[in-house]
Amino acid sequence: HMGFAVPWLLRGAGRICPAHSPLAALRHSAFCYCTANGTIKSKRKMDHLERTASNFRQEVISQAKVCGISSESETVKRLRLAVANKDFTFKAGQWVDFFIPGVSVIGGFSMCSSPGLLEREGVLELAVKYTDHPPARWVHTECTLGSEVALRVGADLHGCQGGKGNRYNVGTVKLYYSAKNTSELLFKKNILGLMSAFPGRMACRFHVTRQSSQVCEELQPHVTEGRISEKDLEKHVSKDTVWYVCGPPPMIESISTLLYSIGVSRNCVFFEKWW
Repeated sequence: HMGFAVPWLLRGAGRICPAHSPLAALRHSAFCYCTANGTIKSKRKMDHLERTASNFRQEVISQAKVCGISSESETVKRLRLAVANKDFTFKAGQWVDFFIPGVSVIGGFSMCSSPGLLEREGVLELAVKYTDHPPARWVHTECTLGSEVALRVGADLHGCQGGKGNRYNVGTVKLYYSAKNTSELLFKKNILGLMSAFPGRMACRFHVTRQSSQVCEELQPHVTEGRISEKDLEKHVSKDTVWYVCGPPPMIESISTLLYSIGVSRNCVFFEKWW
């Protein structure tokens, strides 16, 4: 049972056959960031590579080409990336190191599509919110269809995946998703679709903190005005509940502290902090 989560969801699309371009210069540039023992170095203090230096990474750096760009909101772009390397794989919850030609800072972005989309179409998707961080700024201001980048998969939970024979029972998911208004609720149509496809297994409550317009009829049954509260979360506290928190660091700190105060064990709360 998941008390708090963020959607990593896929949308369907036509089959894309990526062209195979060598990108030798880009691959060389990416590898230059690696020392002989695989440790990543960067000139910028506490950038993505330094924050995640102790985390497992695949050795392979793979070429990719931007084959789709769309706006999920006024501040978030969704990229579709055609990956040339057929051996490139990832698991749900992992991120990619994002190498950009001419940009010295390396990005770190979580996939917002499923591994199944990559298996079927050779494509993965990233959702990137605008900030002044060079990789995010590049995505929003310079990235175009056909732009070539390189990717390497990383994972926080590599050491915790257990033996090859492990199977995980699918439980129920309760998602509390907060944004300033409904236009900033990314993937809301995907989420509504999942709720319809998995009744009793997947539920969501959208929280909006600065909604100034009428909420559309489709969303109205699922929207609450105001922040996520202790009252919302305490009903899900149990020894079988695992909590996943994602958002800006102040939000993660406040929600984690709230969870601890209502009796959730620290080893049942998971989160990631990017900036």
